[in-house]
Amino acid sequence: MASKCVHKGCGKVFSDPDEPCIYHPGPPEFHEGQKGWKCCKPRVLTFDEFMTIPPCTTGKHSTVDDTPAPTPKANNDEVEAKIRAQTEQAAANLTPAVARVAVSAQPPPATSSPAPPEDEDDDPDLPIPSGATCKRRGCGQTYTAGQDRDAEQCVHHPGQALFHEGSKGWTCCKKRVLEFDEFMRIPGCKTKSRHCFIGQKKDASKEEELADVRNDFYQTATTVIASLYLKKIDKERSKVDFTSDGRTLELDLHTADHKHYQASMQLFGSIKSAESTFKIMGTKLELTLAKADGAGWPVLRATDPHTGSIIQAGRAGKV
Repeated sequence: MASKCVHKGCGKVFSDPDEPCIYHPGPPEFHEGQKGWKCCKPRVLTFDEFMTIPPCTTGKHSTVDDTPAPTPKANNDEVEAKIRAQTEQAAANLTPAVARVAVSAQPPPATSSPAPPEDEDDDPDLPIPSGATCKRRGCGQTYTAGQDRDAEQCVHHPGQALFHEGSKGWTCCKKRVLEFDEFMRIPGCKTKSRHCFIGQKKDASKEEELADVRNDFYQTATTVIASLYLKKIDKERSKVDFTSDGRTLELDLHTADHKHYQASMQLFGSIKSAESTFKIMGTKLELTLAKADGAGWPVLRATDPHTGSIIQAGRAGKV
């Protein structure tokens, strides 16, 4: 009887127990924005890149997960207690204007923004190889030659993976967990007819439009330092504008590998546009935003969900 291999990086359906299995024997590691596997060296910045790191070990398929257990971590109550303690300490180190902003403060009404585009469908003119895995996040279903495509139901996450202060989840739904294995088991929140096994045939001369890019930030009493992770940004063709109202960033970013990210980013708080700067680096766009007041920012964008996590903070002048 056919079974599905549970080894990380494999996930194939097999019937021969002696069939070679190529997988990651080590647990995943996430540290300071970088993602990889303990068993091999590659480190990447985005979750999609992490999921494509090639497996490093050859063995046999298994229906029992034998990945080494990660280092024991505190339970949810201990984590919440630690977050509260860190929040109080961070507030004590900041100016009173920053300390007055509570982590649990409600966000301002969300400004309207276009929904991210739907995942692409399969090109009907391209053949689908047997065993291909659905490209949509959180689905994981495989293709069997001759299956009824009209009967398919793809349950997936249309949003991006969100890792922040140890919590893990998806931008499209509210559930947050601590462990990677729990994150991988978060059920999809949207259903679409038909899976996406191969997508559309790519035109090498056309730029790929990105709906979103991963970001994180930290802050002092006077500035917010934010990073938007996008590799190979073309400095000559890209533009970053701080609008005069101090609430919006206009981004038009092109990369050397034919990707394009354009957005009107509504910020959580007001900034001094004339004093704000940006720097294009090899793997990211770094923004230094001068706050218009001393208030703390629980999120970077006005439309970002509040997770209740500690506000990252530092001392003014020690960025």
